[in-house]
Amino acid sequence: MKWQWPVGDGTATLTSRPNGGNGLMIVGKLGQDVRAAGPGRVVYTGSGLLGYGQLIIVKHNETYLSAYGHLQSVLTEEGAAVTAGQRIATMGNGPQGSPQLYFEIRINGTPGNPLTLLPQR
Repeated sequence: MKWQWPVGDGTATLTSRPNGGNGLMIVGKLGQDVRAAGPGRVVYTGSGLLGYGQLIIVKHNETYLSAYGHLQSVLTEEGAAVTAGQRIATMGNGPQGSPQLYFEIRINGTPGNPLTLLPQR
């Protein structure tokens, strides 16, 4: 699968999840476009998962899911098909109160290192 960055610019920092695996915290601007990193179907939107704020999860295939957390607004709905690069949300404030996106790629249910899958910037 060919992946795209979910935001066009911003500093990305690899973070370790308390439950294992990795994700990226991408600093940006409040309201900045968040785009699908690959084609798939939206399987979750909401704020019911602790620590992610407003969240979207996209299922790309039987192996890969991507998660987009700390969103200001959600521009898609559960069940919707999305294309790579499609605008799906806007960036909100993270736990520190500054604009950032939490981005994760799950491989067979486990958060992997997105930097090994995303293209070089």
